[in-house]
Amino acid sequence: MTTVLFTGGGTGGHLMPALAIAEEMVRLDPEIRPFFVGSRRGIEAAVLPQRPWGYELLPLEPIWRRRWWRNIRLPFALFESFRALRRILVRENPSLVVGTGGYVAGPVVWAAMNRGIPAVLQEANAYPGISTRWLARRARQVHLGFPEARARLAVGPNTEVFDSGNPIPPPPSPRPPKRDAKRVLGFPPDRPLVFVTGGSQGALPINLAVAGALESGKLPGGASLLWQTGQGMLEQFIRFRSAGRVAVEAFVDPVAEAYAAADLVVSRAGGTVTSLAAWGLPAILVPLPSAAAGHQLSNARAAADAGAAVLLEQSKLTGVALATLVSQLLGSPARMADLAAAAARRARPNAATEIASQALRLLSKK
Repeated sequence: MTTVLFTGGGTGGHLMPALAIAEEMVRLDPEIRPFFVGSRRGIEAAVLPQRPWGYELLPLEPIWRRRWWRNIRLPFALFESFRALRRILVRENPSLVVGTGGYVAGPVVWAAMNRGIPAVLQEANAYPGISTRWLARRARQVHLGFPEARARLAVGPNTEVFDSGNPIPPPPSPRPPKRDAKRVLGFPPDRPLVFVTGGSQGALPINLAVAGALESGKLPGGASLLWQTGQGMLEQFIRFRSAGRVAVEAFVDPVAEAYAAADLVVSRAGGTVTSLAAWGLPAILVPLPSAAAGHQLSNARAAADAGAAVLLEQSKLTGVALATLVSQLLGSPARMADLAAAAARRARPNAATEIASQALRLLSKK
């Protein structure tokens, strides 16, 4: 068996790509043994125990940009983590390390590279995270979710860079007809459906704008609305639920049903942008202003510049502004078709396979 060390977490946007790549590497080569290193405070603490692979969680902490005083714990966490990392690297003896970003990946990949272990990096955003920018010069491979990230990286002479896309579960093939998907969700098949999502935790500014649009009656009367409020905000907005017209849910699972039924999506600009491209969906992107290094704004701008989405900055987000934009798009089938086609051109549905294949090539050279 060949051990491959995977690291990336803190959030699902960093952990899920690592899991997808690991699954694909095992499928391509059953002799691969994934081992994960994450943080005790990240989402991986809940997810990794449900997976069949070994793992260890370290006391790693994020770098706090706004609440800077919380960084006082950082040196102690790093000291304890590096001591544990030395033990893990000796015990597991990995032949390759794969880092998918987040505050977990940087120290782990750095420690592995210092022991001569080749590194593969996967960068999900148009503006590369600090871990990718720091490690790219010494990495053997860098896989980009957005081709626009290439211009923001300084790589080494032995670093290969690939526009692989972000690894996500691809849409089913064949895809369910949109009319059938709408019926499954309880919506009239002949009405346009707008899917609004701020992610699993929700986005209060987006939710407030949707509520304002509904209260003012500005949303198109012929449209249906599937509205994911986030786990903690359902009770605040459930009063808007209307059978066959407005569905208000804390979380839509499986989200593939929503993508299959949607004609237009309103969302943040994190990992959702990759899914929108894979499904070829027109979108209004409202990036989170406080996202690290403004990466969501970079993602939204990249999609908008490619003609694949419409950017609506949160500072300009109101119920009237959102309703007006939705009405304009739904009232212009040609514009919607152009957005959908541009989104589909950016799709990389086989990203996990490509990344896994290229990574395995490094092992074959050893």
